[in-house]
Amino acid sequence: MTGLYIHIPFCEAICHYCDFVKRVPKSEAFIDEYLDALLIEIANMNKEVKHLDTIYVGGGTPSILNLAQIERLLKPLQHFQVKEYTFEVNPESYSTEKGLLLKKMGVNRISLGVQTFDQDHLVKLNRKHTNQMVFDAIDHLKSIQIGAISVDLIYALEHQTTSTLKNDLQTLIDLDIDHISAYSLILEKNTYFHYQYNRNQFKPLDEDTEATMYDMVIDTLTEHGFDHYEISNFSKPGFESLHNMLYWTQQPYIGLGTGAHGFDGTYRTVQTKAMGKYLKGEPPQKTFQDEDTLRNDHLLFLLRMTKGIDLSMVQSRYKKDLFELYPSLHKVYEDGLVEITNNHLRLTRRGLQLGNLVFMVFI
Repeated sequence: MTGLYIHIPFCEAICHYCDFVKRVPKSEAFIDEYLDALLIEIANMNKEVKHLDTIYVGGGTPSILNLAQIERLLKPLQHFQVKEYTFEVNPESYSTEKGLLLKKMGVNRISLGVQTFDQDHLVKLNRKHTNQMVFDAIDHLKSIQIGAISVDLIYALEHQTTSTLKNDLQTLIDLDIDHISAYSLILEKNTYFHYQYNRNQFKPLDEDTEATMYDMVIDTLTEHGFDHYEISNFSKPGFESLHNMLYWTQQPYIGLGTGAHGFDGTYRTVQTKAMGKYLKGEPPQKTFQDEDTLRNDHLLFLLRMTKGIDLSMVQSRYKKDLFELYPSLHKVYEDGLVEITNNHLRLTRRGLQLGNLVFMVFI
C-alpha cells in the first residue's frame, strides 16, 4: 500500500496542548498563497505517482478552508481511486456545505477533533466548539453517508476526574461512531501548557490516576465492541485507520505541505517547517535509513499494535531470533511488560501503560 499525507497548517486558534506545525492565518489570501505552493507539489507528485491507497488531509485544521479552497485542493486528487480518504475537521468550522463538498470530492472518512465533552476543560484547552456543534456535525455526516467517522479524545487533563472521563466515554458510545483515538495529555515543548508548567501554573495529573484512566478507556471501549488495535486507537471491526497502518507497518507514504513527513522504504523525508522557505519551494530533507534503523523502526511500531510482533516473521526476515537481536528484551519480559501469545511478542496491560520503557529496547 502507498499513502499520501497533506498538511494544512492553519487554525482559527492555537490549542494549548498542540505542538504540530500550525499558525493562525493572517488572511484568506495567505491561505491561497500556501495552496499555490501545495498544488505545485501535488502536480509534481501526479507526474510520478499513478496509484494511492490512502489519502489523509491533516493539520492544523483543514476544515478552516472555505469551499473554494477545499475544492481547489482536492480536485487534482480525484483521479486516485483510494480505499480510505480522510479529512480532519474541527466542529466549529464544519458546515453542511463543506460536508457535501467533501463527499462529492471522494472523502469517505472524517477525523473529528472533539477532545472532551466537558465545557470547562474545552475552555482550558482553548478549543472553540460546543458539544452541540459536535452532535450536529456527526448527525449530518451520517445523513450524507460518509463512510467512517473517527473522534479524537484527550484524557488525563489537569484536574480531570474519572467521573468526567466516564461521561466523555459514554457520550462517545451513545454517538455510535466507528473509531476513537484516545491520548493522554502530554506536555509538549513549545506549547502554552508547557509554558505554564515551567512557571508552576500547570499541574499534570499524577501517574496513578492517568494509569487508572487509561484502564477505563480500554475496558469501557472494548466492552462496547471496539477493538483495541494500537496503543491509542480503538475501532469497530473493519474501521481501523488504513493510513495510520501504513506508518505502523513501514509501508511507503508521501508527505506534502510544510512540516510533512514521508517514507519511500529507503529514505525518510521531511518538509521544512519554515513557511517562508516552503513558499519559495525549498525541497524536503532526505535521510537515508540503514538496515539497523529500518529494522528497529519496523519492530518498534509493530509493538505499538496490540497483536504485537510475529516471532516467525522476525526469524524469516532478519535471520535471527528476536531475543538474540535485542537481548535487553529479556529484562522487560521478566518485568512483565511484554508477553508471548500465539507466537507474537506483545505488550501486557502494564506494558501498554509503560510502553516507552519497552520501546527503548529498539532505540
